[in-house]
Amino acid sequence: MPKVPKLKNAALNEAESKMNYNRVHFAEAAPRYDFVTKALSFGADAVWKKRLVAALESAPASALDLACGTGDVCFLLAARFPEARVEGLDLTEEMLALANQRNGFGDRARFVLGDMRALPHADAALDLVTGSYALRNAPDLNQVLLEIHRVLKPGGVAAFLDFSKSPSALVRKIQYGLLRFWGGLWGVLLHGNPAVHGYISESLKGYPTRPELDARFAAAGFEKKSSRLFYGGMTELLVFKKPAAD
Repeated sequence: MPKVPKLKNAALNEAESKMNYNRVHFAEAAPRYDFVTKALSFGADAVWKKRLVAALESAPASALDLACGTGDVCFLLAARFPEARVEGLDLTEEMLALANQRNGFGDRARFVLGDMRALPHADAALDLVTGSYALRNAPDLNQVLLEIHRVLKPGGVAAFLDFSKSPSALVRKIQYGLLRFWGGLWGVLLHGNPAVHGYISESLKGYPTRPELDARFAAAGFEKKSSRLFYGGMTELLVFKKPAAD
């Protein structure tokens, strides 16, 4: 398996190179991914994902979780909405193999290999699209938002948990430093490579600030329903809706 390159060599500003980087990055991270998400968040990651699912007001018949990893959000959705068809999509076979191993919901939760920029669904096919740490890793965020809008039914919901980028330059500088240190430390401890989780800081640099992200969702045709910040604004839970009039 290729090793995750040093951050200074990572090409995160072009769609194909970012996708290829993420494929290598998450393939290496997969075996310890469930542990490190807990370690990086001081155990809060599981709580945030539960709050994402709890923020959904109506039961979907069909749901898609982007960048599903080892399946955490898919399983929470399947548990809360037993009538729903839940699908997880991820870029890496290694993550999907772990998700399938963990799957206790049988056919109600299925996992597919794919690219967020070209979702394998018809127009207006889904009631719900979710993602945890998916948007920041999108090869082309605008294209992905348009795809999410395309596959959602009118009135459908999009809910996302991710790291959040402050509009304050000073706060961003502090945030980058904290994430570079904390992520890099766990990268060294678990993989002997700071790039594996130090990547979080680097990827955030090219991510929109909170107001900019809201504007991109609006440009893609979404209405913002709610927002909740965690850890002093380090992460954010966002819920958007595709207008019923679409």
